[in-house]
This record gives sequence, structure tokens and C-alpha cells, in this order.
Amino acid sequence: MNKFFTIYDKYIFKQVLFATLAAILLFTIVWIAPEMLLKVIKHIMTGEITAKTGVLILLCEIPKILGKAFPVGLLLGTLFTFDKLSKDSELTIFRAVGMSFFRILRPLLVLSIIVTVLCFITYDKLIPYSCQKLQVIKGDYAVAQYIYTQKDEQDHPKEAVVVSRFFDNTMSNVIVMDFAEQIFNDLHGLENVLVAQTAVKSKTKNGKPCWLLNNITSYDIDDNGIFHEIKKIPSKEILVGEAAESAYTIMINSTKRDRDINNTDLKNYVQLLKKENMDEEYRLFLNKYYQRFLHPLVCILLAILGCLLGFSKPREQRLIGFTIAIGCIFGYYITLPFFDLLAEKGVVAPFIAAAVPPVAFLCAIIAFYKTRDL
Repeated sequence: MNKFFTIYDKYIFKQVLFATLAAILLFTIVWIAPEMLLKVIKHIMTGEITAKTGVLILLCEIPKILGKAFPVGLLLGTLFTFDKLSKDSELTIFRAVGMSFFRILRPLLVLSIIVTVLCFITYDKLIPYSCQKLQVIKGDYAVAQYIYTQKDEQDHPKEAVVVSRFFDNTMSNVIVMDFAEQIFNDLHGLENVLVAQTAVKSKTKNGKPCWLLNNITSYDIDDNGIFHEIKKIPSKEILVGEAAESAYTIMINSTKRDRDINNTDLKNYVQLLKKENMDEEYRLFLNKYYQRFLHPLVCILLAILGCLLGFSKPREQRLIGFTIAIGCIFGYYITLPFFDLLAEKGVVAPFIAAAVPPVAFLCAIIAFYKTRDL
């Protein structure tokens, strides 16, 4: 271990580590201070929340910031450290004793791998957990309308379920439209409409999953599209079987952002979207799933890029390297929504959309490596 991690490695490791921690802390403070902190303080001052609740809200916001702060902090910390080493001629000494660029890079790679793992865990575990806790603390539950259409083997609609409002396992004002098998001018007629005051996800007597409607008004429709019978039904089971689970999972996740879902659930959700032929949602979330693995790897690429930008001449202005670094970060985060849109609309494959930013950083590394006197 001592042969692999020498005094030089420990020295560089500590220098970059402390600079990275300082950059992460600064990034977090700058991100949280302008709006988030002032908003929490305002709610505390008006008595809407307690000081304890305000602190908990800020703590739950931190993991979302750390997901972006890790790669940014590592880039700036590496750039600052190696720029300082260049200005102090220490890098010149390291090169004079025969150390290659890749040998100089070794302790930085070890640190960047550690940060990569932390970034991956943050997106997979910490951010979904903090989002869930934040929702409970604020009592800010998503309430939205949801529509699920069940189709037959010929892709014709059999049944459409409209949920006006839902929270967790409780749904209200649920409308169920049963389509007739007969088609008129490429349109499917209706043979029955159910309007239920409430519905819950339940199980049948046989243990199969289903949706249980309560306090139902049933409207039977004849071939002419006229209600010929209206009656009251206490309860009825719909979407019996796998459809109940699929509809419920899609409904719950429809109000969530990808960051609210851990990797395992996100993968299952992507597979479900594909099965239900929800093409745009499938491509978007598949792109987000690939980003879960590619985004942490950006930490390693940014660390190498920061090292290259830090290799400067003694009298070269430090502002140049930091300007390029900030430009790279800005370009990376501002183009992510653009590539998400390309993947969602099917312009490019989801994996390609997720891989373009890391590949761009790799190309930048190669370009800087060739232009620098290393």
C-alpha cells in the first residue's frame, strides 16, 4: 500500500480533497442562500412553520444540491490545486524528477472514484429519500388528474379510467368508460359509464389486485349514444389483475420527477412504460436511467479536465482556466434538458442522448491534453 500511495500521493490527495470540500461547501451555500434560505426564513417569521421544521427542510434540500455539487466541486478543487502547484513551480519539480502526467494524476483518480461512488449513492438513495421526507414535512402532496386506458390485443381501447384527484391509495371522482366493440367511423362508442365518488387499490376474494370503486352511479348507453338506464351501485371491482398494479404504479409515478425514484424502481418503471406502449415517457425515463450511471462518471472526467486546466505557465493568468471550467459546467447542465427532449421525442436514442455530455468532456480532455506542454 505504501508503495502505491507514496508521500507525493498523500500530499496531492489531501490538497485536492480540502479544495474540493471547500468548493462543494461554497457551491451549496451559494445555491441554497438566495431563494431557498430566504423563503424558509420568511415562513418561519410568519409562523407558517417552526424553526425546527425550517432546519429539516433545508437539510432535506441538501442532497439534491450535492448531486450537482460533487462534480462541480471536484472540477474547481482540482483546478485550484493544480493551478497553485503550477504557480509555485511544484509541478515543474515533479516533472523534473521524472514523474509523468499519468503518474501525477494517480492520487486524483483515486479521489475522483470515491467522489463518483458518493455521487451515485446520492442519486440512488439520498435524493429519493430526502424528497420523500420533504414531502411529508411540508405536507405538500401532489394532487393531479390521471387517465389510464386499457387496450385489447388489436390495440383497441377496452376501458378508460379517469381519476380526477388522487393521493397515495385514495382516489376521488373516478370515471370509468367501457368502450363498445363496434366501431363507428374509426371511433369507438361507449356502452357504459361509471362515476364513483371514491376508489382504492384493493384485492379480490381470490387475492388478485384490483381497484375498488365506491358510491357509483352507472350510466348504460344504447347504440344511439343515449343513456337508457341510470342506477346506483354500492361498489364494483375494476382493472382486476396485472392491469391494476400497472395503472396504480404509473399513476403514482406520473407526479414524480426522476430524481424522486431510486434506481431499482426507476428501472421497473421504465420497463412498465415500455410494456404499456407509452413511448415518449419510456424514452425520457430510459434516458434518465442511463444518466444515473453516466452522470457520476462525469466526476472522473471533470477531475482530469481540472488537472489539465491547472497545468499552466508561471505567469499565465489563472482566470483563463477558471473561465473555461465554469463554461464547461454551465454548458453541461444547460444542455441536459435539451438532450432529454431529443430522447423523449425519439430524435436520438436515449443512451446516445445520455452519453453525449460525457463524451464531449472526454473529447475536451483529449484536446487539452494535446495542446498542453505535458
